[in-house]
Amino acid sequence: MSSNKKYWQSVEELNENSSIVEALKHNEFAEPIPVEEFLGNKEGLSSAQTSRRDFLKFVGFSTAAATLAACEGPVHKSIPYVVQPEEIIPGVPNFYATTVFDGFDFANLLVKTREGRPIKIENNTMPGARFSANARVHASILSLYDSMRLKNPRIAGKTASWADVDAKVKAGLDAAKTSGGQVVILTGTLASPSTEKLIGEFLSKYPNAKHVQYDAVSCSDALDAFEAAYGERALVDYDFSKANMIVSIGADFLGDWQGGGYDAGYAKGRIPKQGKMSRHIQMESNMTLSGAAADRRVAMTAADQKQALLKVYNAIVGGGVSTRSLGKNEDAVTKAAQQLKAAGSKGVLVSGIQDKNAQLLVLAINQALGSEAFTTVGARQIRKGSNQAVSQLVADMKEGKVHTLIMSGVNPVYTLPNSADFVAGLKNTKMSVAFSLKEDETASIATVAAAAPHYLESWNDHMLIKGNYSLTQPTIRPLFNTRQFQDALMMWNGNSGSFYDYIKANSAAYTSGSSWNKVLHDGVYESATSVISGAGAGNAAAAATALSQAKDASGFELNLYTKTGLGDGQQANNPWLQEFPDPITRVSWDNYVTVSRADAEKLGMMNQMVANGGIDGSYAEVAVNGVKVTLPVIVQPGQAVGTLGIALGYGRKAALKEEMQVGVNAYALYAGFNNLQSASIKKADGNHEFACIQSQKTLMGRGDIIKETTLDDFNNKPAEEWNPVPVVSLDHQEVAATKVDLWESFDHSTGHHFNLSIDLNACTGCGACVIACHAENNVPVVGKLEMRRSRDMHWLRIDRYYSSETTFEGDNQKKEDFNGLFGEKGSLGGFNEMENANDNPQVSFQPVMCQHCQHAPCETVCPVAATSHGRQGQNQMAYNRCVGTRYCANNCPYKVRRFNWFLYSNNDEFDFHMNDDLGRMVLNPDVVVRSRGVMEKCSMCIQMTQATILTAKREGREVRVDEFATACSAACTSGSIKFGDVNVKENEIAKLAEDDRMYHLLEHVGTKPNVFYQVKVRNV
Repeated sequence: MSSNKKYWQSVEELNENSSIVEALKHNEFAEPIPVEEFLGNKEGLSSAQTSRRDFLKFVGFSTAAATLAACEGPVHKSIPYVVQPEEIIPGVPNFYATTVFDGFDFANLLVKTREGRPIKIENNTMPGARFSANARVHASILSLYDSMRLKNPRIAGKTASWADVDAKVKAGLDAAKTSGGQVVILTGTLASPSTEKLIGEFLSKYPNAKHVQYDAVSCSDALDAFEAAYGERALVDYDFSKANMIVSIGADFLGDWQGGGYDAGYAKGRIPKQGKMSRHIQMESNMTLSGAAADRRVAMTAADQKQALLKVYNAIVGGGVSTRSLGKNEDAVTKAAQQLKAAGSKGVLVSGIQDKNAQLLVLAINQALGSEAFTTVGARQIRKGSNQAVSQLVADMKEGKVHTLIMSGVNPVYTLPNSADFVAGLKNTKMSVAFSLKEDETASIATVAAAAPHYLESWNDHMLIKGNYSLTQPTIRPLFNTRQFQDALMMWNGNSGSFYDYIKANSAAYTSGSSWNKVLHDGVYESATSVISGAGAGNAAAAATALSQAKDASGFELNLYTKTGLGDGQQANNPWLQEFPDPITRVSWDNYVTVSRADAEKLGMMNQMVANGGIDGSYAEVAVNGVKVTLPVIVQPGQAVGTLGIALGYGRKAALKEEMQVGVNAYALYAGFNNLQSASIKKADGNHEFACIQSQKTLMGRGDIIKETTLDDFNNKPAEEWNPVPVVSLDHQEVAATKVDLWESFDHSTGHHFNLSIDLNACTGCGACVIACHAENNVPVVGKLEMRRSRDMHWLRIDRYYSSETTFEGDNQKKEDFNGLFGEKGSLGGFNEMENANDNPQVSFQPVMCQHCQHAPCETVCPVAATSHGRQGQNQMAYNRCVGTRYCANNCPYKVRRFNWFLYSNNDEFDFHMNDDLGRMVLNPDVVVRSRGVMEKCSMCIQMTQATILTAKREGREVRVDEFATACSAACTSGSIKFGDVNVKENEIAKLAEDDRMYHLLEHVGTKPNVFYQVKVRNV
């Protein structure tokens, strides 16, 4: 029976002639409710002064509006395969072996694709695959889906066809040949035999042409020295695993020095085995990854570094070059030279001093030692640029001698220190062609901007080391109307076929005894690698004399370097890299000038923590040869007094989203392609707001977070002394914290039980694990403002700690000596002092993710059981149960849970890759994209462990030994992070769990984590 009752919502409805009632029948709200304008604006939302009554009204309106909008969902039509490709099984990934070399970074890779879409970079572990991916290479998968990429070729700023480009270029080349004008091909370093052969054919067709190779970050002095000594332009591929004594003078070999990629070999010698490990002494100006990892770090200026190198040369080779005293560092240098000489063939010396004479001395010292790390290795082909050739090109362009300039893989308008001269010279050329992924600073002013494909869309071959041949293959069809530089060159040469055909025909010369398909499958083929032999032809004595007479910098020494995140700046539009915190300073979204504490105090500069937990800093004006830049200041522990540091790779504007246009272009200060410059600095007006995610610098004697010991104690004392188990009181008796339970323990004795081990000796802070975790788990980017508010979403962070005394052991001892609250040894003043880092501190890195506790504090406080414990040891999150109380984050002693304060996908306020369809192609379909109001954290890559179990089941076998992996463990080239099933005793993780060095983070809390650490051992 129906009701005839009439319901009314307001007294206005009683008036039958009311115009308002009639309007509301067709429009629920008389005025639009600005829901998105308010809730979508994070600045407005955080600063709004709204009463509780207004807030509840607003929530009521917005909820009603959202409910109505949800009644009609959008329709998305899916299109099935007409003919499904045989190699694609929906839901099952495919992997393709390839190689990346962009002129700066290089690696042998496996690319994971889903339904034909590349989504993840992995390391190629086939025999012969020598180089692993760093953080930038892992992030390069996102650059494939950059919405700012150049989508079509352009002529004079207008979209054109490739036929138009070919016609214009051929006409220009013919005109140059007729007039006798120069044709110059300007590229980055090429390690491709096929490309070099192709360019050679081009030069034969056009006798007036020449090829110039240019490295944005120069290694020309080291190349010149190697060429003088051994007759070829290459670099030494040092094998640090064969060195027991490592002395580095200004070389950040764990960073980007001479291409980097040395961390795997270095870490092998740093893990104590049978009572032995390598010893590492670092002499440097800036605090670097290598300095942070060293057993002994000596802070010194570049001028003193040259003197130190001469002293080591005199001690080992027997030179008699006069040197000056190094003051307080004299004893350290003398001892380093003695220890290096005593190590003999097990010693190695490297140097980053950009001086040909210095590099000749390095070669001579290693030859005299008979260093196995030097004499048993091959030569790297990853840097070939010549400073002299580039300078001559710019001069020729300004004089109008260059008719046609063809560029590929370079952006000289941005990277050249004399960029204005290059731009002026470019105007004097008749035609310029720039092959580029984006319409960058150079492509935007070139006659032709040729849209180039990403390396994941390309064919190529590489010989990164002589005798090691590798292939690059496309993993997806080109997304845009692009063409490879090599294909264009073949077209202009009149070659038939494609570059793929050209490579395949050319590969036979380098893959004797193997087939094309085998090499393509493996990604690499290694023949007998030629090694460095002979005494070298360089005149070391003359080089030593010349180096001793070199002039020191006047004023401050400015050291220009590349950051772990952005490198040379090629991927400045990559939000993963912009948000990646620098391993040393822990700052993201910025470059800055680093100064020592002593210099900062003299100059009136400071860093201070503000009320919201952010870090502010002064601005400084830095001048080099009349060129001035203004940057914020970071007061850096370990910075040598009288020196400054600025990172290259920032300050780009062209073809970048507005959010990515951060920092200052320091290439303008890179005069003469030398990373060492004489500079002046003064304080500028204003304060800068940093996005620094770690405000605490020291451990303040908390030895239960990072445990350290010396090699001597490790060898001669029982583990109970250098790795003590914390004790708690039970029934008024001291009991080991690991023996006490507040809850009934889970039984993990059957089935899989996953553990993760982190070796603090092997971790170099490189950050590859952080980016790999981003890619695997669809971790969002939140931007600088949210990072500053400590709302970063990284599931894995790498904490960096400085000692407040000269060593961490000194910190622990100082804490133990506290007596009372006040006085000289009072804890109040003492702890305040321990908050400040030493001027030359020891440094430790500690990767921290969800510890997946057996007695997880988060599980007991969640009111809706969104976080729970799994049978295999993981602490699991059910996102659709989470209501965002954040009790779990408050109760977590490790602070590893991340809350989605906003919707980070499909939100213009966060205009990063998740805000456009192209960028979202990188998302992993096995991992859900979290929404606003949901808590998230490390899942121990449960999708990867389950895939491994299901693969073994499908193949009718047991899971292989050490087959399990997470994104971080697979990306960790140093071997610091190991993952596996602890119930299988053959697995490495099971052995590590029983190691004497094993301990848990904050063990006294009693959470019993499934993540454990290995005590850091220093060879001091």
